Amino acid sequence: MERLLFKKKSGYLLISVLVFGSIGAMIIGVLTTWLGTNWRATIQVSERERSFQIAEAGIEYYRWHLAHSPLDFKDGTTVAGPYVHEFRDRDNNLIGSFELIITPPLTGSTIVTILSRGRVVGSTATRAIEVKMAVPSLAKYAVVANNVMRFGEGTVTVGPIHSNGGIRFDGVAQNLVTSAKDKYTDPDSPYELAFGVHTHSGSDDPSPPASMPSRVDVFQSGRLFPLPAVDFSGFTADLAQIKTDAQFTGKYFGSSGSLGYNIILKTDNTFDVKKVTSLVSPDSNCSTDGTTGWGTWSIGNTSAVGNYPIPANGLIFAEDNVWVEGQINNSRVTIVAATFPETTNTSKSITINKDVLYTNYDGRDVISLIAQKDINVGQVSDNDLRIDAALVAKNGRAGRYYYSTSCDYNSRNSLTLYGMIATNNRYGFAYTNGTGYDTRNLIYDGNLLYGPPPSFPLTAENYVVISWREVR
Repeated sequence: MERLLFKKKSGYLLISVLVFGSIGAMIIGVLTTWLGTNWRATIQVSERERSFQIAEAGIEYYRWHLAHSPLDFKDGTTVAGPYVHEFRDRDNNLIGSFELIITPPLTGSTIVTILSRGRVVGSTATRAIEVKMAVPSLAKYAVVANNVMRFGEGTVTVGPIHSNGGIRFDGVAQNLVTSAKDKYTDPDSPYELAFGVHTHSGSDDPSPPASMPSRVDVFQSGRLFPLPAVDFSGFTADLAQIKTDAQFTGKYFGSSGSLGYNIILKTDNTFDVKKVTSLVSPDSNCSTDGTTGWGTWSIGNTSAVGNYPIPANGLIFAEDNVWVEGQINNSRVTIVAATFPETTNTSKSITINKDVLYTNYDGRDVISLIAQKDINVGQVSDNDLRIDAALVAKNGRAGRYYYSTSCDYNSRNSLTLYGMIATNNRYGFAYTNGTGYDTRNLIYDGNLLYGPPPSFPLTAENYVVISWREVR
């Protein structure tokens, strides 16, 4: 009996050993599989991270390449990409490679797109990064001046404002207002010592060294001074080079032999040119403040010259005064009025008396008007005038001459500028006696910063990163 019981117990023990042994084997198998999976996952994560770092190295490599060759979008070759580079450690051991796809800027833009895909030797894992780089243009301000400026009541600005002189601002600034001056003698206050950016709207700012109030009712985004002066010579695009480019692949007009040219932009990607043969004479009661160059700057009679396609490089150059009007659609154009040799008495101006318009406000349509002397709005100008353009007055000012209260058209309703203004001398489209444009809306076109008009000056030669993202 005892022997039989022992046999039964030994049988139960054998079964238990088999059961628990099987469970143990299963657990060991699962653990082994789990450890193997995790090890492979760890290896894959490591390889993906290394691939990502290699992709970043590819971006940095091409950023360095563009710093030395700003116009090379083929990686130093003459063939289309992709371009593959080995990636080695400091001991020259091969770690992996990166593949570059370079998309050059569109015509009129400085934005280059770089796609870098990194991979590790012996691995299928890859990571890719897409970066957009661009060279910012000098159109970084709604208004920038090389002289003192005054913005009167009724002026609304959307975009940053800067002056190398001081600024009196009595309107509403929705963006930052800055000056290179800590304090200056304001010629309009009269001749008082004022902060580099100050206001007389509502109540006067105190004079330095008193504490400066914030005045968010005027400066909605604040005011800063002193800041470094803008190198205004940078705004003076190389007019001689633009002339050469216009003569070879753009459109060039010599002296009109009369008063200048009327250029009418059209939505079919062409423009009409007329010769200006007479100007509107000032009415008998009209008087001026004696400013040099005063006149009506308004067209009387014209004679047709022709209709021309907007050139592929977008450059139109005239060695005479120019009047501009019209509308573009899917065009990028720069119109220059200048003559050589450059002298004070012979410098040419651009006048806008009728609307200059875009059809598209997403960067596809861009106009710059670069005058050797002044950017004018004449006496007989639209009551409600809109100008979609970047305006540059190289040696003169952007504005409207003074027409006394006895002049016809002395008072106009509203002026809206969508773009930017660069003016060497003091800017202004209105006067304290109520003449000029009652309301001035200055709206900054942010598309100009990295997608400037043809041959528009840039702030630097180096590219900056404007967007970064990982792509699949």
